[in-house]
Amino acid sequence: MFSGIVEEFAEVVNVVKDQENLHLTLRCSFVDELKIDQSVAHNGVCLTVVSIQDGTYTVTAMKETIERSNIGLLKVGDKVNVERSMMMNGRLDGHIVQGHVDQTATCVAVDDAEGSWYFTFKYKFDKEMAKRGYFTVDKGSVTVNGVSLTVCNPTEDSFQVAIIPYTFEHTNFHTIKVGSVVNLEFDIIGKYLSRMMQLTSK
Repeated sequence: MFSGIVEEFAEVVNVVKDQENLHLTLRCSFVDELKIDQSVAHNGVCLTVVSIQDGTYTVTAMKETIERSNIGLLKVGDKVNVERSMMMNGRLDGHIVQGHVDQTATCVAVDDAEGSWYFTFKYKFDKEMAKRGYFTVDKGSVTVNGVSLTVCNPTEDSFQVAIIPYTFEHTNFHTIKVGSVVNLEFDIIGKYLSRMMQLTSK
């Protein structure tokens, strides 16, 4: 379980394709604090640490993860938002994030807001999936590349988020431009409510 409050961005130092799996080796400041089998969110994707060596750590993504997220697009030198799992005695500064990416979205606009920025993302809309809570609502929560954010101006297949300078500089939002592919995780509370309404309306 995560909160969507990114700790920092890690740098990809190696990418190895192994049949349908992808092994990613990364470097970040808290490598020495990690343990084998520990969960770390990478651009919002929960992956397990499988190796720690020479100031780097390695995680493995399987086929379904690669197909649902932007993990398969990563290359050496890329910056990845990372967050270790939430401590239960800590404050929930973001929102409840599972680390289970639902789908990707594409950045279609970046607008200057006089010191901050508005990013607009467009995603594939599926009516049946929307009935199960895969959509955004105004002032609701959404996770973009692992960052807990508040939704602005949602449409059927798009939404905006406002990014302040601190978030821009300390996450990989400063690398996102028009055409960039990001990971989305829709709000789990919305999914449960949508599912409950489906079951009780039968």
